[in-house]
Amino acid sequence: MDGRSSDGFEGFESEGKEAKDITEIELEKAVFGDQAGFHEQLKEHGISRDIRNQPGIIQEDVEDAADDLHLLNDADTVRTSPLELSLPERESSSDRSEVAWHDSDDDHVMVSLQNNPRLRKLRNYEGEDLVSGNEYTKRLRRQFERLYPAPDWASRTRDHKNQTGNINRRFNTFDASNQDSSSEGEMSVGFGGISVPPLAKLLQTPGAFVQAKTHSSTGKRKLRPELIDMQRTKDVGSAQPSAITSLDFHPNYPLLLSSGPASTVFLHHISSQPPNPNPLLTSLHISSTPLTTTVFQPPNGTKILFAGRRRYFHSWDLSSGLVEKVSRLYGHQQEQKSMERFKLSSCGRWMALAGSPRKGGGVINVLNAHTMQWVAEVRVEGKGGIADFEWWGDGEGLMVLGKGGEAVEWDGRQKKIVGRWVDEGAVGTTIVAMGGRGGGAKDLGADKWVAVGSSSGIVNLYDRKSWSGSQIPTNPKPTRMFDQLTTPTSHLAFSADGQLMVMASRWKRDALRLGESKP
Repeated sequence: MDGRSSDGFEGFESEGKEAKDITEIELEKAVFGDQAGFHEQLKEHGISRDIRNQPGIIQEDVEDAADDLHLLNDADTVRTSPLELSLPERESSSDRSEVAWHDSDDDHVMVSLQNNPRLRKLRNYEGEDLVSGNEYTKRLRRQFERLYPAPDWASRTRDHKNQTGNINRRFNTFDASNQDSSSEGEMSVGFGGISVPPLAKLLQTPGAFVQAKTHSSTGKRKLRPELIDMQRTKDVGSAQPSAITSLDFHPNYPLLLSSGPASTVFLHHISSQPPNPNPLLTSLHISSTPLTTTVFQPPNGTKILFAGRRRYFHSWDLSSGLVEKVSRLYGHQQEQKSMERFKLSSCGRWMALAGSPRKGGGVINVLNAHTMQWVAEVRVEGKGGIADFEWWGDGEGLMVLGKGGEAVEWDGRQKKIVGRWVDEGAVGTTIVAMGGRGGGAKDLGADKWVAVGSSSGIVNLYDRKSWSGSQIPTNPKPTRMFDQLTTPTSHLAFSADGQLMVMASRWKRDALRLGESKP
């Protein structure tokens, strides 16, 4: 080849390299092929003819590419099957969205989701362990999209392309006779929602909202007990200056209220849209007041009430920005030495404050939540004082639970106690919760369920459907007993429809359980 080396480059011959014998040359030819065999396959399958017939390709470029083939060494060529030698077809619109590159090693890699605690959130069910490399990549992409959803501008662009494609397909199927008359209407329908904000789009389809309103307490949709869809989203805010001891969601807007011993109230907007998900809207610092309880005032959430272990509490009006301090209850200063434990009724009219513990029992002071004036008190006799209390569903009464297991039903309309009953077991009761609004007796707040937690971790669930103000059983039998917790129960809550109950213990890591509120 005019003084050139066997691999096509001048002066690049390796020094001291022995010549290949016939056996080695035949073996390379069988495995890798040679120049003659490669060109024969090109001619056999008509590749050269196809290249020259392609529009937009210059004949000189084709000839230069053919000359370059003679510069390749036999070891640089790979024998492929006839299917691999065919030219790829022009890329369709559906193929453009596929991945541009695929690693064949991903098919042979197995990833364990159990051994690494950071990968357990990628599981579809609890016992899942090994997945393939491709499946692992898909789940990582799915988790990323959950934490960082596509921005609004990308969604609008994608919707615009989809709607444009739908309109073009509709136009192609029209007859020539009615194409002129219907094209204008199709264009207005197709592009009518492109510039509409996402919230307005949602409000244009009120079917889901109407359906949710039509569900009654007897005809509501039942949850599947074997399947619970729970997804973790982006964390709210950065590291807080202290632990978070109180959380509350706004009743109407995506706002989250949080506070802790750092004496600061934080208000975040719950929104997963990048680049700044869940932004901090505002904060309020109260000097030397480690906060214990922070809540929105129902039903509209225009005020925030917060308090710590002090003789006063604060009210923050979100509309005007005015912060008021309530420092005393005239005539009840000795019974109300701390205002850290309080709860607001669902109607937003009343505020219940747990008084200081007494040796012979306890007291609950009831205030008007608008004027902050004292209205009534509920006294409970028993050893240890008050463990917890909860407003009825309609906000017209209280259920007060003593640490000895005795529960008191107090009617705010009559300003008196209408019934007493004892929790079964009654071993150091710690917390009470009520749920299932609308399924119980109306004169007892219409709550169907009441759950009582204890220091042993056992939670008793009672059905109040058959109870009434004049017929409250003294020793009711629990409908269900949950014994999954082994440390004292510190948190109890029901879902809005009363079908799920959450129980947790702060004295053990990951001690949170979900229970179904039915026999």
